[in-house]
Amino acid sequence: MFGLFGGLGPTEILVILLIVLLLFGAKRIPEVAQGLGKGLREFKKAAKDIQKDIDQAADEDKKPEQ
Repeated sequence: MFGLFGGLGPTEILVILLIVLLLFGAKRIPEVAQGLGKGLREFKKAAKDIQKDIDQAADEDKKPEQ
């Protein structure tokens, strides 16, 4: 379950969540979470696009010249 968070245990995650709550307040947490989710989706899409470009370039290099 905690593989997503690397080496962080439940105590560290709880402390981080408490700090986020103190910094942003309960009202802004949904906005912050939404922004993080959007940023993560954009990052994943960009990474997928880059991988696709790399794969296409590798396929072009493998094609025999005619």
